[in-house]
Amino acid sequence: MSFEYVGIAAEQKGMHVWGSSPIIGPEGRVHLYAAQWPMSTQKDFSGWFKDCEIGHYVSDSPEGPFEYIGLAIADKDGQFNSPHNPTINYMDGLYVLSFIVNENNDLKTQRIVMMVAEDLNDNWRPASGAEADGTMLRKSADSTVWSFTAKLGCSNPTLIKFGNKYHLYNKSVVRKQPKGYVYTYGVAIADKLEGPYIHRKERITSPSFPLEDAYAFTMNDSVFFFSRDFGARKGNQGGGLLWKSADGINFPTEKVTRAYEDLAHYLGEEALEHAHVYRGKKHGHLERVQILSIDGKPAYAYFAVGLNVKDGYGSGSHVFKIVHE
Repeated sequence: MSFEYVGIAAEQKGMHVWGSSPIIGPEGRVHLYAAQWPMSTQKDFSGWFKDCEIGHYVSDSPEGPFEYIGLAIADKDGQFNSPHNPTINYMDGLYVLSFIVNENNDLKTQRIVMMVAEDLNDNWRPASGAEADGTMLRKSADSTVWSFTAKLGCSNPTLIKFGNKYHLYNKSVVRKQPKGYVYTYGVAIADKLEGPYIHRKERITSPSFPLEDAYAFTMNDSVFFFSRDFGARKGNQGGGLLWKSADGINFPTEKVTRAYEDLAHYLGEEALEHAHVYRGKKHGHLERVQILSIDGKPAYAYFAVGLNVKDGYGSGSHVFKIVHE
């Protein structure tokens, strides 16, 4: 697979737009669910975990342009604070929107919420196996589970159906021996789409190979991840990786390959020379990958990019076409 740059999918003046996740609706239009927050409320990029909400964008084409049509999930502050990093799926006749929240701006309390609906009119309700507010997964309270030592809770969900089970992959920042912390992934598995989801005790990626922003998909009876190359193991941190698993549980590092590069690789450094940089570096990290599959294959990728060449605009969502070679 190779990636061809298309353009900006979603942005708003005075706002940061981040982590847009696509789905094709019954009318054939493409819907994006994206994290967004005002540039004015925080002096730095910390609005993502303080003032975020999930917006709803629509286009007639996967390539955009996308129009903002309204708020999908609001920031409620307090115990349900700053919904962020959404991922959208359609399974078993239901739309499933998963995302993270925290409590009172405290990253140690991050957890995963799962909402469901029969349509894309933003009438979301908590999944039946979740807590009353939709919380589906927290870091484990069982000392034998890999995420027990997580210092930043449980975050960044990605959901697939594999065989007759439902896999909710999740990230935690856990202690690394002999010291420090590492970004790594595990999986919680359910017999039913709406849960409950139970943590698998062992992590699914190696602590020696850190990763961030994984997106899971199935193809040819295998499970794949796209992810940020967070540890710069196959290039710089601005690009990403492709992981492969035969069983959805074990993702061996020897099968990891470089999948895509940073934004400057596609546009040229001169195109970003005068960009306003809010997160990452001038060459434009491609973060929080989300995939639109068509006919069972990844067809488009949407990335969050922490810079913008336009005055008054924050981070935005960029779309790439995926070409199968």
